[in-house]
Amino acid sequence: MSETNPTIAYFSMEIALEPQLPTYSGGLGVLAGDTLRSCADLGLDVCAITLVHRQGYFRQRIASDGDQQERPDPWRPETRVEPLEPRVKVDLGGAPVEVRAWRYRIVGERGAEVPVYLLDTDLPGNPEAARRLSDRLYGGDGSYRLGQEALLGIAGVRMLRALGHDSIRRYHLNEGHAALAIPELVGEQLAAGRARGVDEAADDVRGHCIFTTHTPVPAGHDRFEQGVVASVLGRDLRTRLDELGVKGALNMTELALQGSRFVNGVAMRHGEVSQGMFPGYPIRSITNGVHAPTWASPPFRELFDRHLTHWRSNPFSLRGITAVDAAEIEEAHVAAKLLLIDMVRERTGQRLRPDVLTLGFGRRATAYKRATLLLSDPQRLARIAHSVGPLQIVFGGKAHPADEEGRGIIRAIHAAADRAARDVRIVFLPDYDWEVAGCLVAGCDVWLNTPIPPLEASGTSGMKAALNGVPSLSVLDGWWVEGCREGVTGWAIGEDGDGQRLDPVERDRLHAESLYDKLERVVAASFYYEPDRFSVIRRDTIALNGSHFNTHRMVLEYLFEAYRLDDSAGGRR
Repeated sequence: MSETNPTIAYFSMEIALEPQLPTYSGGLGVLAGDTLRSCADLGLDVCAITLVHRQGYFRQRIASDGDQQERPDPWRPETRVEPLEPRVKVDLGGAPVEVRAWRYRIVGERGAEVPVYLLDTDLPGNPEAARRLSDRLYGGDGSYRLGQEALLGIAGVRMLRALGHDSIRRYHLNEGHAALAIPELVGEQLAAGRARGVDEAADDVRGHCIFTTHTPVPAGHDRFEQGVVASVLGRDLRTRLDELGVKGALNMTELALQGSRFVNGVAMRHGEVSQGMFPGYPIRSITNGVHAPTWASPPFRELFDRHLTHWRSNPFSLRGITAVDAAEIEEAHVAAKLLLIDMVRERTGQRLRPDVLTLGFGRRATAYKRATLLLSDPQRLARIAHSVGPLQIVFGGKAHPADEEGRGIIRAIHAAADRAARDVRIVFLPDYDWEVAGCLVAGCDVWLNTPIPPLEASGTSGMKAALNGVPSLSVLDGWWVEGCREGVTGWAIGEDGDGQRLDPVERDRLHAESLYDKLERVVAASFYYEPDRFSVIRRDTIALNGSHFNTHRMVLEYLFEAYRLDDSAGGRR
């Protein structure tokens, strides 16, 4: 790893660096952190740009009625990361804003390092509003959000130059938040005289940019009205955007699509859906993964260390778990389940039983995730618990503070838990974060995922569960289209394509019926009456899905498909 001259720069609004650092909100940031950890393990010449987020996302507290309450999650960069000397400036709101950077070092399995630069505007010379610009992840109004995205894209490129990173050949934009790096790079080309005009400069920049889109949900694609753009970015950048064909409102996804040589979705199905959303651009697929050493629970890390010596540096070797006795895998799972039971008791005071089938659901609380689908027929759920075997359901997840519908979902789960208390134990784990997720995905018996298809881009939580021998019961969307082998790695809810061929009411009814039917006749029946078979499913889940859906495989695909230095990746050049 050449720390001073990386060839790939990875831009992401959030990056999960450590459980104790609130520099991420959820799946996008966790994926970014896992990606960079695998880059370090593989010894790739990569650096990363993000914001410092001094106030974090938010800490979640749940009131007795299920109402989500938020409070800041502050941290002090000077106690955890290394200050750097260079300063850069970016014009925001008609005034120059000074930006500094802090460095966090991700160290790989063999000692290689990936530096992560956290941009910070909390400097004495800046106006008070500008000093707070790098505080809150996904906070504030449109002007605040656009200001943050200008920091990430524009100040990010300038900071790379100030740090002497003059060998960058690829700029990877992880979601559209970083798209303003494109006009900044175009401006560099023109200022250096390396292009005869904007079109030639844009064509050259396009040859160096990679864009990964992460959601088919419209709300996930940032769009800023013309007045906000004019007030935040100023006249010069507005003119540059006009020259690039971005007139009126600024759609960050469209800007990234126009300016990138390689565009990809994060699962095969998501790539297909994205191609339908943006038919004018060739969109490929590179399916997400998870960083195996990070997400294997302590009992499974010990198991893998005993039997698969090189699994940390070579997670593909997890295929070798097929040679391990299924009973030993079951012992590791029981240990992971006891860790979950301990966490539930500590955080909620409720006591789960280790011998009861436990379903896990940990997702952002928003409507399309359908967290309450399993609770839609409480009588049916109670009948399953009494006729086949008892059930425990553990939920977790945060709603965006402005998402009232998502907040209502959390209240609905708590209300359902109170009503079902005599028949089914339902628990909500508050403050869902890295540590809670790691415990839940490994400690439940079955991972549940019920999105409205085709709105699930990937679903890496199911991959984390698979790494720990936990099969999924999931709608066929995102990664599960690729990962589901019925009765081998888990079970499907409904049929492939339900989201396109059924109206919403019929779709939800059929999915609920399929979910209850599979839970009763197959999942619970196998857990209680065929435990040896269930143990084999755990082993197959690790061998087939744990060995494949990891960020080592994903990063190697980016290396060969997107980062390569010839033009064979395609695009609009």
